[in-house]
Amino acid sequence: MAKILVVDDDQGMREFLEILLVREGYEVTSASGGKEALDLCKKHKFDIAITDLMMPKINGIDVLKSIKEVSPKTLVILITGYASGETAIAAMQEGAYDYLEKNFDLEDLKAVIKDALSKKGVKEEDAVFMKDVEDALCFGNMIGKSKGMLKVYSLVRKVANTAANILITGESGTGKELVAGAIHENSSRKDKPFVIINCGGIPENLLESELFGYMKGAFSGAHVDKPGLFEVAHRGTIFLDEIGELPQFLQVKLLRVVQEKTFRRIGGTENIKVDVRIISATNQDLEQKVKNSDFREDLYYRLNVIPVKIPPLRERNEDIPLLARYFIEKYSKEFGKEIKKISPYALRLLMEYPFFGNVRELENIIERSVALETTNIILPENLIMPGIGEIDKNTVLSAGIPEKGINLNEELARVEKLLIKKALQKANGSKTKAAKYLNISFDSLRYRLEKPDI
Repeated sequence: MAKILVVDDDQGMREFLEILLVREGYEVTSASGGKEALDLCKKHKFDIAITDLMMPKINGIDVLKSIKEVSPKTLVILITGYASGETAIAAMQEGAYDYLEKNFDLEDLKAVIKDALSKKGVKEEDAVFMKDVEDALCFGNMIGKSKGMLKVYSLVRKVANTAANILITGESGTGKELVAGAIHENSSRKDKPFVIINCGGIPENLLESELFGYMKGAFSGAHVDKPGLFEVAHRGTIFLDEIGELPQFLQVKLLRVVQEKTFRRIGGTENIKVDVRIISATNQDLEQKVKNSDFREDLYYRLNVIPVKIPPLRERNEDIPLLARYFIEKYSKEFGKEIKKISPYALRLLMEYPFFGNVRELENIIERSVALETTNIILPENLIMPGIGEIDKNTVLSAGIPEKGINLNEELARVEKLLIKKALQKANGSKTKAAKYLNISFDSLRYRLEKPDI
């Protein structure tokens, strides 16, 4: 049973918090002021101290400092009716775990306490396990400790030194290029070229010459011979990003390279032999493109010898704190700032955000917040989440219904997802407030959030 100390000069507030926390199963002790609280901390060990900020004689910041001196392992949560950026920053700098305004939702307080206890509750016998987890946080330039990412790490280790072609799939922004780079760096080809080409980012009329090169005089402007990227990647790895965008006529030429390891430059008559490991990536459903005759079936199976699927960020939100910490450090250095941390409540907002743009969107949010932040802590009010735009009753029908029809369930799920996201943003992450905005019960919102497509 966790032990909590409540410090507040307002008797009504003390009694309210004591009743609430006892009902939640905590052992609660109350103090009417700072001096009494410090005396109690000298005699007893508390897991958490919840203290008011504005109190006579000894204010909440001073109580925080003193508790940290007497009982360093006690986590302190400040409650204030006069929240401001300055007081919050001062509290966080002095070691407060988090702070809440006095008009807080009960669910917010429960969540802060639960989060604090989960971090405090790591047992000594878990230390070896935690060390193993820390060692597995990064692999190459990838970051994550979720089961999904650990599976990716394991697969990369297994396939890196094979000659098999690999197809990496995943939503936009999940880090497919990082996975390709990790495969190359862990292979026997790591000292040879790693060549990246975006098949969807180069005009169709230029893509062929980029891949295969050309001979002098092959076309207007071809004044000299130019080797293609397959030649540049000889004995190394070539990464074909957005392979689903490859035009049909180039799919035939790529198939020849995959099968025979040879090709000809544009305007050339000699076969050029290359030793290249091919890694492809796509955020599209290539199997469906094959069925629609938009992608060659024989090429698909040649490229997809070993599939590597990267889970979206919303399915591995335990990786968000690690990624956020990494991006804060990265952009603090880049912008010449000394931002050390993100407040626990701000981090919870990130944990509850759906991240349709995946890791790339998270990086964008952190980069913008670091650039605009004037203190050394990212607070909730300074964490800028992009809006999703207004949704009105005509949004779904604005594009009309195509000839092939629509999937009604998918369309309804999409609108539900957008509205829930908007409500959570408006409520600053509070599920209780979000449920009120949506005119549904808290249990109903929780059920909807647990659905796999939300």
